[in-house]
Order: sequence, then C-alpha cells, then structure tokens
Amino acid sequence: MLINPSNQSFAPSSERPEIIERLRAEARGLPYRPAKRKKRPDPLPPGREDVHRLFTVERGNRWMELARREPEAKMLLGELWHQGELCMLFADTNIGKSVLAVQIGESIARGQGMGPFTCQAPPAQVLYLDFELSKAQFGLRYSNGDEDHQFSDNFFRAQYNFVPDPPPGVDENELLIAAIEYKIKLVEATVLIIDNITCLRGGTENAAVALSLMKSLKSLKADHNLSILVLAHTPKRRNPTQPISADDLHGSKLLVNFADSAFAIGKSTAETDLCYLKQIKQRNTRQRYGADNVCLCRIQKPGSFLHFTFEGYSAERHHLLARTRQLAGRQELVNEVAALAAAGLTQREISSKLNIALVTVNRLLRSAPPIRDANEERYTEMQLYGSAGDAECSPHARDQARECVAPAREAGDKSAGLNSVSRESIVQRGPAEKGLTKKTSPSKTTPNGTRKEAPA
Repeated sequence: MLINPSNQSFAPSSERPEIIERLRAEARGLPYRPAKRKKRPDPLPPGREDVHRLFTVERGNRWMELARREPEAKMLLGELWHQGELCMLFADTNIGKSVLAVQIGESIARGQGMGPFTCQAPPAQVLYLDFELSKAQFGLRYSNGDEDHQFSDNFFRAQYNFVPDPPPGVDENELLIAAIEYKIKLVEATVLIIDNITCLRGGTENAAVALSLMKSLKSLKADHNLSILVLAHTPKRRNPTQPISADDLHGSKLLVNFADSAFAIGKSTAETDLCYLKQIKQRNTRQRYGADNVCLCRIQKPGSFLHFTFEGYSAERHHLLARTRQLAGRQELVNEVAALAAAGLTQREISSKLNIALVTVNRLLRSAPPIRDANEERYTEMQLYGSAGDAECSPHARDQARECVAPAREAGDKSAGLNSVSRESIVQRGPAEKGLTKKTSPSKTTPNGTRKEAPA
C-alpha cells in the first residue's frame, strides 16, 4: 500500500503525483529530479454580468414582435447569399473560386445583379481579402494588353503580407483576426470576402480549430454588421460519380454547420470548360438551385475582365461521371500500365511516367490480365469457336490447333501443352485413365468362411 508522506490528498490533475514520480525514479535506479512545470493559473469563476448577458430570454410572441422590427435581409447573390449571412463557397482547386468571388464582390460594390442572380441591396463597401494571388497575378486576370478593367470605387482588395514569425508573445491567429477587424473599420466595409479559409488558421480538419475560427467570424459579423463570404476547398479525391453535398467541404463538418448558407462550384464531365453552381445550405429562402436545377456556367474573358457567364439550368446527374465511364477509364489505365510493364519499365518508372502513386501501379498490375502468347491465344479461340468435341470439331480445325500449340510444347510450356489436350482424347482414354474408375468395396468374411462382397 502506497502512503503519501506529506499526508496530503491528491488533487485531480493530468500530471503524475510526486510520489509516483519518486517511485518511477527509484525503480529505474535514477535520482529523482522534479520536473519543472509551469503552474497554470486557476480559471476564474464567471462574473455575474457575463452570466446575465450570455442568453436573452423572451416569450415567443415577443420574439415575433422583435423579428418584425428587423430589416428584411436582401439578396446579395440571388437565393445563394443574403445580407447578414456567413456564407461558404467551396470547390475543387483550379475551378474558379477566386474568379467567381471577385465577380461577386464587384457586382455587390456596384449594386448590380450577376446573370440570373439578383442583387437587391444598394451599392456596398466590399473588402476582398486575397491570400492567394500576388499583385502581378491579379493584374493579369483583369487586364487585356494595355487595357485595365475599371473596378468600382466601393471594391477594396487587401493582399496578405506574409510574416515569418509573429511578434514575441503574440498569437498569430489573434493577430490576423485583429488585423482584419482593423481594415474593416478603415474602409467601413459591410461585405467581407475571405479567399480562403485555410489561410486563416492552420488545419481546419480539427474540430476545435474549426469551432474557434467560426466563432471569430461570427463575432466579426455581429460586431460590425457584416455579410461574410468564405472560400474553401473540397478534398482532392472527391468521387466524381457522386453529387456535391455538404460532406465534400474540406475540413471539419463544423464549418458548414455554423454557416448560414453554402453553395459550391461543380465541374461538369459533359464538357471540358463547363461548370455549375449548386445550392448546398440555406436559411433565409427556399432551395432553388438544388440537384434538379443547377446553374450552368463557364469562365470567359472577352475583354479585360475575367468572369463567369451563365448558360441556363440542368439536372446535376447529367454532369456527373457515369459509373460505366469511370470503369472504362480505369480499364484504359490498367492496359497502359500493363503495356509499360511488358516493355520492361519498373513500377517506379511507370509511376513517374503516368504521374500516379506507386501503390496504385502495383494494384493495377495485380488486376491486369496476364499477357499471353499469340499462338496460345489463337488456339484458345479455336477451342471456344468449334473444338468443343469430336463431333463438332473438324479434322482441319484440330490439325490447326495442334500446329498452333506445337511451338509452345517445344519451348517447354507445360501449361500450353496441358491445354492442348482435346476433349476427344480425354474421351478415348476412358474413365480408367482419367482417374474415374469405380472403386471396389472391401470384401468381408462371413462366419461360415465364405467371402462376401460388401455393397458399394
């Protein structure tokens, strides 16, 4: 039984008690050295004011009265995004999220609609936080030779200046949110577009990080009466045969759960440059651009402004990769890998040549059909098409089959030699040669000395 020498009770803690550390050191034959741990300050109990303001309680009828006093949330991008909403826009890499985001910001800054999407709000101050493009890349997108696109004076772009290390004692994420809040006040923005969410905090896959991030954005929205659009990615290996859903948003599910609305850009398999917009989540309106009515679009640049043009509506199923097409594409890849392997390339060389993973090459080679000799394939076809038996196979066909298999026999190919045996020869050999002879039952001796055969 262990005895606490200090005669003190152990407080619940994630750290080992001192007596345990002493025993561990003694068992290892080492001198005891107490660990230098930083003492965490005990959390303070919540104050009375904090407790009182955390929730607001009213009767249901009172809430209805307060709701009627609130201004109606006007459309910023049709049914996809309304005033006062935290909206998520997600898509795969290199589909056009940033192009669409700038186009949305420019239309809101001018107070104009964009294709079929109505903008009911008056022109607003828009702050576009660009974590993706440099000023040269941004300039190339919105210029044509010496001609530059003239943006609205209400459209502001903020470019992130990467800092190797934050100031000592300062949390980088808190610094970033504080800097965003400062720029919002500076330009008096009412619309904030963030491109993209992965640059705000490291690793949105973690639920705790995602929750903290969404709380920060919600706090920004409430404190400054903002409408926020956040861009995000989809996983790299999204199944192209399945329709887009909220589960395709890269990172924790809390991101879309805390958002007021969400929509996505899908890549059509019907045409190379065709895309579609699909409504994923909505709270202030009905779903209009669901799976049966996605909005078709494609990127164009007729002048100096790179933007999406909209071409009507369609069902999403017409733009997904059909299962048969997916299997056909896989079979083409299997054949290509098998051909390269037959040409003498190693698996690592095949992986580098086709730009696929080494484990994928290994898996495809295992599933590839064996490469057979031409003579063996010719004989197999003769077996399938007319050499099933003596009555069905002509002497000429049998002679051709024997001539076909002869080179394989001379090379010592045992499998080809075994396969060359026709059904006719098996029948002529009889059941005894086939190992199908009838087994005789053992005889038994009766009491009177006579031998009696046991029934089979």
